Amino acid sequence: MSQQNFPRLVIAGLKGGAGKTVAALGLVRAWQKEGLQIVPFKKGPDYIDAGWLSQAAKSPCYNLDPFLMSGEIIRKSFAFRAKSADISVIEGNRGLFDGVDESGSSSTAELAKLINAPVILVLDCTKTTRTVAVLVLGCLSLDPELRIEGVILNHIGGSRHETIVRRSVEKYTGISVLGALPRMKGDPIPMRHLGVTPWEEHPKAAKALDKLGLLVRESVDIHALNRIADQNKVWKLAGMDCMKLFPAAEKTHSSHTPLIGVLRDGAFQFYYPENLEALEKAGAKLIFLNSLESAGLPELDALYIGGGFPETQAARLSANDDMKRDIYRAIHLGLPVYAECGGLMYLGRHLVWRGKTYPMAGAIGWDFIVGEKPAGHGYSALEVISQNPFYNIGTILRGHEFHYSRPVLVDKANSGKLSCSVLRGHGFDGQHEGIVFKNIFGTYTHVHALEHPEWATSLVKTAIEYRSSFTTSQK
Repeated sequence: MSQQNFPRLVIAGLKGGAGKTVAALGLVRAWQKEGLQIVPFKKGPDYIDAGWLSQAAKSPCYNLDPFLMSGEIIRKSFAFRAKSADISVIEGNRGLFDGVDESGSSSTAELAKLINAPVILVLDCTKTTRTVAVLVLGCLSLDPELRIEGVILNHIGGSRHETIVRRSVEKYTGISVLGALPRMKGDPIPMRHLGVTPWEEHPKAAKALDKLGLLVRESVDIHALNRIADQNKVWKLAGMDCMKLFPAAEKTHSSHTPLIGVLRDGAFQFYYPENLEALEKAGAKLIFLNSLESAGLPELDALYIGGGFPETQAARLSANDDMKRDIYRAIHLGLPVYAECGGLMYLGRHLVWRGKTYPMAGAIGWDFIVGEKPAGHGYSALEVISQNPFYNIGTILRGHEFHYSRPVLVDKANSGKLSCSVLRGHGFDGQHEGIVFKNIFGTYTHVHALEHPEWATSLVKTAIEYRSSFTTSQK
């Protein structure tokens, strides 16, 4: 058993919207401005908060999720990334004890225990005073194994409000109040379609983060938080080789380095850093492309299109005829394409949003209609039931989906085949998922490469096979 130092904090709330994102971003930014090396993590499958955290820290943010990943993978991933940090900050999601069942499976609390991290509670104090202490007492009694070591008050109305709440919490719970964030007149990171505005679409992202950093510096005892993180830094790692985070992503032997295109821009932003890294570890060279501005596709051996907001960028996507034409042609020549959620929608014939219809790549005979309410939202699980370019039959895929669109079949001849049954979630119709057409695999479910290492190796292998067959056919 080895013993290593990992100063770390979990920033948690009792509900969504309690202020943990504001506190986490402000804390990370304040420490980053002090010259500390901060490695941020986001509990759950969220891409947008993770993107903001990465910008605040000026360092990649990594997801840790007890539903998507085993406990061993979580501990290994955390230790592998956190070993280079002065402090690691893990932002929770939803309420501290909220999970997929009544026992709190996959909750922020369970994650904190997995990595033996102290928890700082961010509490929404709107229209309440002494009752806040009851909330803290409830958390302490529900799970005595959880180490709650500080409280940050949020939405404080003034000095009198703060004094009563602070004294109540400290008197009845024994937990120190380490800061009080005032009510803000404006939200520096406003909500919009499908949640928080992504940093890529915020016109003044850096200034917003600097504002939050200054707010936390002025309102929170960041040095006390630093001490808590440091006092809890020792972690005993039993039988875990943290140096081999991608043991299954062995390079496929080939004389040709496969070129995998990745659409990453204002429309397609949702990529786990580990997924991109896994492709490189498996031997691929990644070519990043802009679906809104690039003049078509270069020569590629495969294409990876992640999720994002194609609906908000629909006019620009539709206007880039060169890119749409090249993708359509490449797919019909057999180019392997892995498309998740927004990427899947882009491959359809049309995207319909807010009463307007936008032509997309037209590679598959489906339209995607974006509604006002979620069609699929939450963790998902699929079973692969038929042949496809990337997964063996019988594979169980665990991931998550969050989409407001629903697919409508418009061209049966080019509809492809749905290759997965839905075990959890909604998918295409509540029963089936994973459209296969030519060498496309399109799905609403986002998977994480650490839990599914075969994802990267099979994508690279398929890319190599495509190049080999394409080269042979040209002779």
